[in-house]
Amino acid sequence: MAEFDVVIVGGGLVGGSLASALHDLPLRVALIESAPVRASNQPSPDERVIALSLGSRRIFGGLGVWPAIAPVAEPILSVHVSDRGHCGFSRLDRREEGVEAFGYVTPARAMDLALQESLEQAPNIQTLRPARLLDHRVGADGVELDIQVGGERRHVTTRLLVAADGGDSSVRERLGLQVDEHDYGQDAVITTVLADRPHPGRAFERFTDTGPLAMLPMPGGRYSVVWTCRPTETTGLLSLTEADFVARLQARFGWRLGRLSAPSRRQAHPLKLKLVRETIHERLVLIGNAAHTLHPVAGQGFNLGLRDVAALAEALGEAARHGRDAGASSTLADYARWRGRDQADTARLTDTLARLFVAPWRPVRIARNLGLLGLDLLPTARHRLARRFMGLDGSLPRLARGLPLETRHV
Repeated sequence: MAEFDVVIVGGGLVGGSLASALHDLPLRVALIESAPVRASNQPSPDERVIALSLGSRRIFGGLGVWPAIAPVAEPILSVHVSDRGHCGFSRLDRREEGVEAFGYVTPARAMDLALQESLEQAPNIQTLRPARLLDHRVGADGVELDIQVGGERRHVTTRLLVAADGGDSSVRERLGLQVDEHDYGQDAVITTVLADRPHPGRAFERFTDTGPLAMLPMPGGRYSVVWTCRPTETTGLLSLTEADFVARLQARFGWRLGRLSAPSRRQAHPLKLKLVRETIHERLVLIGNAAHTLHPVAGQGFNLGLRDVAALAEALGEAARHGRDAGASSTLADYARWRGRDQADTARLTDTLARLFVAPWRPVRIARNLGLLGLDLLPTARHRLARRFMGLDGSLPRLARGLPLETRHV
């Protein structure tokens, strides 16, 4: 008999969400995280803000953590998409879709604290931190793990090992899995700014010759900035004075939000596409960035990872209700059916957008601007695109509908 039913490697937002989803199930769960626990009043190294899709907000609702996150989340009520220097544009409005919002711009820290509080109240979940997985061995009945917890080395077993340890997944590297990878030759410079004429609830995605520039609304008239640039420009953008950086951003984005000011600390991240060809293996599954790292255009990366969580939790819930092994091939097959083609289709869509809108050739520029104008004129096309980006396409597991998992035994 395994010591745990599920061991999750990686206690970030994706791994933590999965652990939280399992807290009402009759499963013994361990969460392995390398970073030490932080008090709520401690500064966080993760000061990102993330554009949650409506589907992701519903997942957090199903987990029961959304009330703790909602006070600091800014709804996205409309989206303005344009091609800088050209006539193409399109507008999306949540009223046309009959939803309360397309999504919510949310501090990662708020989500992390809400999940941490949820896990502290879950008696079936053991959190090991700071800890790291040293090695694992897969057998017919389970997986043997060697774990370093502080200064102590432990040996545990589990029915299922879940790798949620990010884009540089050590589990994936240890397995030597085939990864399809593309370097976009772009960096994302991340910051926030204050606008003196904000449009509450309106997000902007402006495509430029170096990649997309996103301006996402936050409380208090601030905007989260995701500025895609060439790597040769990154050091210069990071080293500019605040005044010079804002002047450069203002020239890039324009004056739709009035005068911009007060930038926060800037960070830069290289942009790559990484897709694992096979995310399911014997008694092991990869989720989140460990399975797929996407370009940030349209903000799909983290939301895709949360959809992994909702589907895997559904499969594990069904297995628990029927008394089945959490790591059995039938359980993982149920997960694969839930995911369908979502991972590949979303990766393909974001990759196409990232490549299409930096292509300099005149015929491509004309075609994409006509495409944006056509999208603005065709409600049916807008509706399909909006449903895709909101994470509401196809058959949805319970968490993605905002419902808790079923826990009744059959």
